[in-house]
Amino acid sequence: MKQDMVIQEGKYLKLVIRDGWEYIERVNCSGVVIIVSKTDDDKVIFVEQFRRPVGKHVIGFPAGLAGDERGKRGESLASAARRELLEETGYAARKVVQFFEGPVSAGMCRDMVTIFHASGLKKVAKGGGVDDTEQIKVHEVPLKTADAWLKRQAKKGLLVGPNVFAGLYFLKHWVK
Repeated sequence: MKQDMVIQEGKYLKLVIRDGWEYIERVNCSGVVIIVSKTDDDKVIFVEQFRRPVGKHVIGFPAGLAGDERGKRGESLASAARRELLEETGYAARKVVQFFEGPVSAGMCRDMVTIFHASGLKKVAKGGGVDDTEQIKVHEVPLKTADAWLKRQAKKGLLVGPNVFAGLYFLKHWVK
């Protein structure tokens, strides 16, 4: 196998070429996690955040990077999922279980995302992110009306992350 050639490297990402294929690698973490969860009264926990690359607010599930912070190197993916859920939403989970792992965008980046299901949620903090760079709005939406709510958000001009639909399927058909 040929060696990767780094075309450009920044603080968090590097652009690599291998066998004529350009793609992105993260240099600051050990994994990406998404947390799919609902409260005991069947409300799905979504987050809304402005995302600079697309220039719009995006609705998604709580998510983040593992091992990306000083003092967090070697952090397990499950620990990162618990931490991100708490930081972004203010919810602590009694149980966090890995659901599956797969590529984020197999044609563009090397990232693999690990999706967790969090249950036994308890609101213990405000949420909204850890600093001014994360201005996260938390939405608690009844599972039975989530599809209609998401359509209304899209009509308002917000983007909905495609993984939201996979997560909703999981919550509706796999989680009791």
